[in-house]
Formats: sequence, structure tokens, C-alpha cells
Amino acid sequence: MNIDLNALTIFRLVAEERSFRAAADRLGVTRSAVSQTIGRLEAVMGTALVRRTTRSVSLTEAGERLNAALGPALADIRAAVETTGSLEGKPRGQLRLAVSSIAERFLDGPLLAGFAAAHPDIQLDITVTDEEFDIVAEGYDAGVRLGEVIERDMIAVPVSGEQRQLAVCSPLYLGRHGAPSSPRELAAHRCIGWRSAPRVAPYRWEFAEGGKEFAVAVAPEITTNDMALMIKLAIAGAGITFGMEESFRPAIERGELVPILEDYCPRFAGFYLYYPSRRNLAPKLRALIEHARSRRG
Repeated sequence: MNIDLNALTIFRLVAEERSFRAAADRLGVTRSAVSQTIGRLEAVMGTALVRRTTRSVSLTEAGERLNAALGPALADIRAAVETTGSLEGKPRGQLRLAVSSIAERFLDGPLLAGFAAAHPDIQLDITVTDEEFDIVAEGYDAGVRLGEVIERDMIAVPVSGEQRQLAVCSPLYLGRHGAPSSPRELAAHRCIGWRSAPRVAPYRWEFAEGGKEFAVAVAPEITTNDMALMIKLAIAGAGITFGMEESFRPAIERGELVPILEDYCPRFAGFYLYYPSRRNLAPKLRALIEHARSRRG
């Protein structure tokens, strides 16, 4: 079977975009050229890989299996090519990252700005997302998440110190309603909750007592996927909210928010830059790892 590697790359783009036109736009070619390439690949493979309708493109079962297998394979090829090319120059190319929205230190600006200034031949493509997915299958070079949610088969490099989650509210709310003496009293308070996506249950607030962890399923009056909105609402006195201490720190220092239930909020391992184990680590990713380590130090 004679497989065109370029056709596999185009198939990956179609799978990622779920659109022939979007894939063509990224490649700078016509839609028909992409369609013909996929058709030739299907002919060689002997099976349909893509379902085409007038409004959408989806993958067949065979297409899904091929797409999942191509992610790590093409990443290894890119890393090998970049490693070879970098022998004669600086790290270069596009570096795709999937970063949690609550990774404040990583996203605060100086770390990434410093990296971009030090490596002008690397183009950063950063997606800020709280969805959990296979970064390799989706074509990302690395991700940044809390250590507790990273798969064990990944290499993980710490990029922050210890973290903790806090419950906070405004002085206005405290004056009107008082503070709960334990997390179990939160059910009697107005709460502002967070969810990662529209069809996902609101995040359960996690606490610890006597070394034992427990979660409280509050019934939020307001729920959103936007931490900035949660903070604004809490400052305005709409209720108690819960999240990473670093996200609330500026408002706490200004006196706009007050931590509560701190005795039930232990510290835990923080954020990690993670990536799949490979024999050839792309120079662009190695450069980011070294930069993040130096900033943390």
C-alpha cells in the first residue's frame, strides 16, 4: 500500500476542522483539491474515512481510528524533522498549547512574552480551555493543567508552586448574610458556581477536614464558565464563589473579596506543563520547558 504522507496530513486537518473549506483555507488551496486528496486516500485505504453532507463533515468509524492513530505518529515525525533542522539553527516552528484558564501564573503575560522574545522563530498558538481531551489526538504539542488531572503516561514538568482553592465573598455579602462556619452550611447561602461546558454539571466545591477530603454540591443561583464574571459578581455582593486562590488574589488584596472557610482549604500540587514521552523531543518544546523551569526557579 503506497500512502501519501501529505494526504494523511490533509486528512488530519479535515478531521480537526470538520470542514473541507476550513482545511483548504488553512492550507491555502481550493476546497476541491482537499476533497480530491481525501478521495484518493480513501481509494488507497479501501474504505470511507469521511461522511460528507451539504452542511457538515464527520468521520466514519475507520476515519476515527485512523485519526486517533495519526496524532502521535505525525507528532513524532514533526519532532524528528525539527530536531534535525535545529542542528543548523535556532528552535523554530509553531508550538500549539492547550492551557487551563485557571493557570494564572502561566497565562499572566510575562512568562509567555519572555519566551516569545527569546525565541522569535517560534510561533505560539495557545488555546485556553478547561475541556479534558487527548492533546496528542487533537494535534497539540503540550498542555498545562493541574497535576491531579494529567494522565499518568504523560511527562509532567511543574510550572507553579503549590495551589489551593478558596471560598470568597464580598464584605457587602458578609455584612448582609454572615459567613458559614463550615462548608456544610453553604447550602443556606447564595452561591456562584462554575461549569466547564453547557452540558456539564456545575463543579463540586472540594474541601478537607482532619486530613480527609470531601465535596459539597452547592446549588448555585448563578452558574457560568467565565471566572472573570464569577469574580465580578462576587465583588458586587451576589454571593459566595469558589476557585483558585491566584484568581482571587488581586481582588483580595484590594479588599473587594474576603476569604472564608480557610481552615477547610488545604494546599495541593499545582500546575504542570505536560507532553507525551517521545524519543525525539521537538527543540521548540524543549525551549519552552527550559524557559518555564527557569521562570519557576
